[in-house]
Amino acid sequence: QVQLVESGGGLVQAGGSLRLSCAVSGGDVSLYSVAWFRQRPPGKDSEFVAGINRSRNGVRYADSVKGRFTISRDNAKNMVFLQMINLNDEDTGVYYCASYLPVWGRPLATTSETYNIWGQGIQVTVSS
Repeated sequence: QVQLVESGGGLVQAGGSLRLSCAVSGGDVSLYSVAWFRQRPPGKDSEFVAGINRSRNGVRYADSVKGRFTISRDNAKNMVFLQMINLNDEDTGVYYCASYLPVWGRPLATTSETYNIWGQGIQVTVSS
């Protein structure tokens, strides 16, 4: 059973940086498309932040994070990362790592309903 565990969240000042990590166990991350979603405030729908497909040459970002966030994966370590710079208070929220087994040739999904494996989430708080 594939499990995802996020780490690296916390409190940061506006303009600062954080790097989130998603450790994958129970499966080979190279087979999966992986994305980061966030929920802000608590109870609201999850918002797609960034995603990377299994071949690593397809990445997508929400417009609100383009140029500031970078998603990457290390298949050898079975991990996915989200580097976040120039954070602002709009980035505050609970960040989730999520994955699914893609159909070959289809573009990376950005809707949460497609992702069927989720981590427990991690809090990111940006103070202004």
